[in-house]
Amino acid sequence: MADSQPNAPQSLYAAQEPVFPRKVYGKFRNLKWVIMAVTLGIYYLTPWIRWDRGPTLPDQAVLVDLANRRFFFFWIEIWPHEFYFIAGLLVMAGLGLFLFTSALGRVWCGYACPQTVWTDLFILVERWIEGDRNARLRLHRQKAWDLRKARLRLTKWITWLLIAVATGGAWVFYFTDAPTLLVDLFTLDAHPIAYTTIAILTGTTFFFGGFAREQICIYACPWPRIQAAMMDEDTLTVGYRAWRGEPRKHSEAVKAGEPMGDCIDCMACVNVCPVGIDIRDGQQLECITCALCIDACDDVMEKIGKPRGLIDYMALTDEQNERAGKPPKPIWKHVFRPRTILYTALWSLVGVGLVVALFIRSEIDLTVAPVRNPTYVTLSNGEIRNIYEVRLRNMKNEPTRFKFSVKGDPTLFITLEGTPYTSVEVAPDEMKLQRVYVTAPQDSEPAQAESTDIRIWVEDTGSGTRDYKNTVFNGRGQ
Repeated sequence: MADSQPNAPQSLYAAQEPVFPRKVYGKFRNLKWVIMAVTLGIYYLTPWIRWDRGPTLPDQAVLVDLANRRFFFFWIEIWPHEFYFIAGLLVMAGLGLFLFTSALGRVWCGYACPQTVWTDLFILVERWIEGDRNARLRLHRQKAWDLRKARLRLTKWITWLLIAVATGGAWVFYFTDAPTLLVDLFTLDAHPIAYTTIAILTGTTFFFGGFAREQICIYACPWPRIQAAMMDEDTLTVGYRAWRGEPRKHSEAVKAGEPMGDCIDCMACVNVCPVGIDIRDGQQLECITCALCIDACDDVMEKIGKPRGLIDYMALTDEQNERAGKPPKPIWKHVFRPRTILYTALWSLVGVGLVVALFIRSEIDLTVAPVRNPTYVTLSNGEIRNIYEVRLRNMKNEPTRFKFSVKGDPTLFITLEGTPYTSVEVAPDEMKLQRVYVTAPQDSEPAQAESTDIRIWVEDTGSGTRDYKNTVFNGRGQ
């Protein structure tokens, strides 16, 4: 009798299969260890570097001072009106990413991306505690939780959590004095925003580095979908020399009697891949070009007496040449080509522009705003006075006296509100709002004209540095 029950609908969802990369040795793995140590060292230790700026300024070498709207980087201080420096650095970062991608593919993703660095660190902890690939696979497939599995998992998660807390804690240290904040955090005197930020970054680091891992690179990160526009047939990226490796040892072609290629189907390249792909299937969106498969394959090739480089950094043009029996292009021809030269030139141009702007910038920040209500004042002796609000910022690390003067007509003279002098002192790294009076005698040309172009000068009496703003003097218009 036929089954009258309809067929159960098949699920189109495939559960994520965790990736457990095997430990590997080689030059690219060593390079990744060095980059991990350097980048994590910079991130965790930078807030603790001290830099003496005098008694009135913070001594933290790198500090984003949001309260006072300033950014300190060793001897450099960036003010809000100088945000173009930050914008320039972001442009340089973007151009640098384009440059490295056009030359070496997703080299940023494979070596220096924070997601890659912290995932590598979390996998290292996992390997220390649970063992290498096979041991971790057995533990994952063990359905029943016994005391050993609970102990290993709990130890691993606690270690991950400590790293995640340190990550979130290091971030907030960039925004205030690190030693002071550390004490406040432990005495529960820190601002709630600090605890909230640490909690959010702890949670995201713990989840992204410990559980999401390659899923962030594949699904959350937009760069795999953008990088294709930066690459061409001369871009060096990790690839498999199929013309040398095929047919593989266990392929149907070999079983049918064809000569075997160099690939012995050992799966070493797959087992070390942190995103769980098979590089022998060709270029794939998931590949972050970490080059660990190169180390794994080279090790196997040496053991079986075959030439290294079955998996290697190569370009599409190399494949065409090697298949035709020609030697590949020299590496420098891949790196130095019109696209990369253009990116390098643009990157250098922005960098040189920022350096020049940094060294020629004035230590005086000056703005002049005429008071328009009223546009001018007639004094009892007939003189015409205009009032200006001057915002004067002392960008030096010491108190500085600034002298005011006016140019435009020899009859004009200047006075400052609240002082009998034509100079005023401004505290270090402070801004002063000063009302300035410019006065013209009643019979002078500026007093009788409708408007006169003038220039208000400010001079640092100590260093002689000067700055000016052009404005207008309003008269009676007769």
